[in-house]
Amino acid sequence: MTSRQTNVAVLGSTGSIGLSTLEVIAASDGQLRAVALLAHTSAAVLEEQARQFRPRRIVLTDQAAANRHNWSKLPEGVELLTGPDAVAHVVTDPEVDIVVSAIVGSAGLRGTWAALEAGKRVALANKESLVTGGPLLPQLARKNGAKILPVDSEHSAGFQALQAGRREEVRRVVLTASGGPFRTYSPQQLAQVTVADALAHPTWNMGPKITVDSATLMNKALEIIEARWLFDLDPEQIGVMIHPQSIVHSMVEYIDGSIVAQLSPPDMKLPIQYALTWPERRNSPAEKLDWSQALKLEFQPPDPERFAALSLGLEVARSGGTAGAVLNAANEAAVAAFLNEELGFHEIVPACRAVLEHHDFDPNPTLEQLFEADRWARQEVSRWVCT
Repeated sequence: MTSRQTNVAVLGSTGSIGLSTLEVIAASDGQLRAVALLAHTSAAVLEEQARQFRPRRIVLTDQAAANRHNWSKLPEGVELLTGPDAVAHVVTDPEVDIVVSAIVGSAGLRGTWAALEAGKRVALANKESLVTGGPLLPQLARKNGAKILPVDSEHSAGFQALQAGRREEVRRVVLTASGGPFRTYSPQQLAQVTVADALAHPTWNMGPKITVDSATLMNKALEIIEARWLFDLDPEQIGVMIHPQSIVHSMVEYIDGSIVAQLSPPDMKLPIQYALTWPERRNSPAEKLDWSQALKLEFQPPDPERFAALSLGLEVARSGGTAGAVLNAANEAAVAAFLNEELGFHEIVPACRAVLEHHDFDPNPTLEQLFEADRWARQEVSRWVCT
């Protein structure tokens, strides 16, 4: 990777992960180049990114938003593609070396799938792809000589710590969670949580959906499922600890009792860059720990009653099949209902459990069956909210 420029396609370039990815690219002294940028509806931001980075292509997947925007000031030499079908065209381009999959939600699965079919390295920030696709994605990667590298801070940390020993020497992987803003709330207090309360994350700056997931710990439930397929672990080998400082991102315990952890400030630019430059490490624009200051690290097991989402994550990790697609879609729909003030914060996880328990489970679904399970779960949440 040091011999030539690495060409990067960023799916979700206007979101928080996409913006951090572009910061990493801008700081790479030309070693990384953004050759394709993709957004859903943020036409003006995408056009500004096109002026700054001069990619070969930009994509706006929402056709109506693309039609409304005036593209007359798009830089010369930048090709505009529109509509959802353009995603596969971009990620399969032979010029693209790495695809950053950073589209939030299950919408990112098709782009991830197309990139793996094309044998690309995928820097996976879209945890929903593995949650929904389960073992299908690692199987597809192996079949086509592709590579999945995690961008989630917890999975990037686990990926790094797993290099300290052989896979058969691993006892467990422990994911850490900040606990969000409600880690000490009683059930009565949780019932009173507002949208503004839920969006005030104590350590991370993320989009609204992911911030709410962090508050319910559904993000950690999804990460349990993702780790199960990404690292080929038994669900019982995956644990969670509350760590309010968000400095230790994951730990791997080996059978001899050694525990290897990855530490860094809560800055997504570090795991993004590691996925883009692996197996090399390079100077990074990410924040560094200040070792001249005292550092306090706290860990405690999560309260299973306060954070009932974790048991759902373990159940789905054990079940596989269509369970991941249903849980993920139900959660996306329930979070959207909460953000629209149609559902209480304390009702998000029960809604997901109700939908999961009533779905028609298939242990060996096709990709299209996963999308159908996704659609069904969203409809069920809508009915659940209406009642």
